Amino acid sequence: MRALTYAAFGATPVVTTLPDPTPPPGGAVVRVVASGLCRSDWHGWMGHDGDITTFPHVPGHELAGVVEAVADGVDAGWLGRAVTAPFVMACGTCAVCLAGAGQVCPHQRQPGFTDPGSFAELVVVHAAETNLVALPEGLEAGVAAGLGCRVATAHRAVVARAGVREGDTVLVIGCGGVGLAAVAIARSRGAFVCAVDVSAASLDRALFSGADQVVDASIGTDKVLAAVSAWSGGGVSVSIDALGSPRACRTGILALGRRGRHVQVGLLPPSAGKADVPMERVIGWELDVLGSHGMAAADYPALLDDVVSGRLDLGDLLAPGEPLGLEEAGAALVAMGSTPSTGIVLVDPTR
Repeated sequence: MRALTYAAFGATPVVTTLPDPTPPPGGAVVRVVASGLCRSDWHGWMGHDGDITTFPHVPGHELAGVVEAVADGVDAGWLGRAVTAPFVMACGTCAVCLAGAGQVCPHQRQPGFTDPGSFAELVVVHAAETNLVALPEGLEAGVAAGLGCRVATAHRAVVARAGVREGDTVLVIGCGGVGLAAVAIARSRGAFVCAVDVSAASLDRALFSGADQVVDASIGTDKVLAAVSAWSGGGVSVSIDALGSPRACRTGILALGRRGRHVQVGLLPPSAGKADVPMERVIGWELDVLGSHGMAAADYPALLDDVVSGRLDLGDLLAPGEPLGLEEAGAALVAMGSTPSTGIVLVDPTR
């Protein structure tokens, strides 16, 4: 099969030919039709993710395609079906998974990180009966791949973790893929949304995605908090840090009104430094501080229903133009560290 690989962290990605994978026990092989190019792939390429230990490595973790093969014991009815899969592939058998929390499975596998990813013609899905998600008829593979980690992660953060409902005021910090998806999803729930970012282009995209108000983060934290307080009438119902920085985390918590909910979606790796969480405010105002990590396959139906029904329109979130071929994807992966987001970029591994 053709695949995009890199031989070391920071090495130039190249298109090469690798042996076709076979289904592992309990798993399946999916022929990839579309894959999303995500900033997490760039972090992996840079060496920021300790799960990548084997080279050459195939990146890519947002996928949609058709089931090509299944292992013995896996329902053969999956063969030929259009599917997607979460980037957190749960084991399906541990106590955490059995409790319905596969998105934090302690034995999770992740394509593009622990395993070869979806910037290839074929990709392995472990624990197929747990992780394969059948696509509704009429849902295009490109749209399904675009749900990937960004939209699915934002959906769980907004709907399941924050419990956003009609009339809530929601602050979204960081208008990359996850942040823009959070804006659109919160608006689809009838909330009022204020988006914060340092990029004027990203703030314009937030307005296009449904934000009611935008604030330029470069004015400084105190002025951002004052602007958000004035807009929300004293503090927001929900804040979402979709950026992942100690400053954004603290700002989100301080922007809340009493009994508000902060959801931390953006990763806070040790290299970013410790977040200065104002616990005196958390206690005195009875604030909820919640983590959110991906979405389990079992929770995809609600997201897919939102998309198919038109409640959530992803058209504004997908980058314009044709999907990239593998060689173009390699160049785009390298450039992600210095290129502003223009939406969810898709990769067609057959090109």
